[in-house]
Amino acid sequence: MKKRLAQGGSIVMLNPSHISMTLTEKLAIAGADLIFVDCESGTASYDQLQQMTKGARLGGGHTIARPQNQEHSMLARCLHCGADGLMVPLVNTADQAKEVVATVRYNCPDQEIDEKLIIVMIETTEAVRNLDEILAVDGIDIFFIGPGDLSITMGYSPRVPPGGRRPQPVLDMVEYIIARIHAAGKATGTLVTKRDIAYYAALGTQLLYYHVDPLLAESLQAMRELATIDK
Repeated sequence: MKKRLAQGGSIVMLNPSHISMTLTEKLAIAGADLIFVDCESGTASYDQLQQMTKGARLGGGHTIARPQNQEHSMLARCLHCGADGLMVPLVNTADQAKEVVATVRYNCPDQEIDEKLIIVMIETTEAVRNLDEILAVDGIDIFFIGPGDLSITMGYSPRVPPGGRRPQPVLDMVEYIIARIHAAGKATGTLVTKRDIAYYAALGTQLLYYHVDPLLAESLQAMRELATIDK
């Protein structure tokens, strides 16, 4: 994954939305580069995270875990369960970013550290204010823009109605952050949908994060439309 990032390639990360070793394996076989396991707002336990990391490896893929918070023990447990990297929420300052990097390095053997992806989430207006200092921290592979929490700190709902869009000020802010990260020579990631994945890819966003549930709904809708055409 790090080599692909360095070459300017894109990475698809899927959130299975369900705790299942088998589903994780199937998604990896289907071509997902990374499987996202949510230990923050999701319900995955450490035992379940360990099983899902095994499933991803069986399918030829990798896992990224989002820990519950930035505490050393939380990050360490996710790594010790076999996660191939961490996506750490609410990194608002350079000191927090430095601590994330230090924690990963402390908990990984020297021969493994170069294989672990370190992703920090830029998802508040505070993080945007401190962005230049955060971007100057060495050891971070991807700066991920979380549009949901960013919406909240900008005074908007984090939810998007089916077929709808986020408020334009939030979309403008996401694009602004992407441009600043790229200007610093760093890699970006964000949540995408079928509607905007091509747009964000064209902006140079390398980590494209997608939820499985809408993917399945879109596939079923396409099947229904084909069935109607056939009639």
